[in-house]
Amino acid sequence: MTQRLHLVFGGELIDPTKNAFKDVDAIDLVGMYPDYATAYDAWKNAAQRTVDNAHMRYFIAHIHRLRDEEAEASSTEELGD
Repeated sequence: MTQRLHLVFGGELIDPTKNAFKDVDAIDLVGMYPDYATAYDAWKNAAQRTVDNAHMRYFIAHIHRLRDEEAEASSTEELGD
């Protein structure tokens, strides 16, 4: 079964109309989730905790879209072979 991994993360933005973080070292890594529904619940919970700060934003990254399992792996992915 193929996993559809999703990463939930967020932090304070420089400008609430853009997606640039004020301090990359302070990004809140909420967690990695096996499906969108679980990731959405975690995103919603994190976003609601920070609703009073207009500069805080949380995002869901679709990690499964970053890899193509059918494509040949790069040399950095095959360390040790």
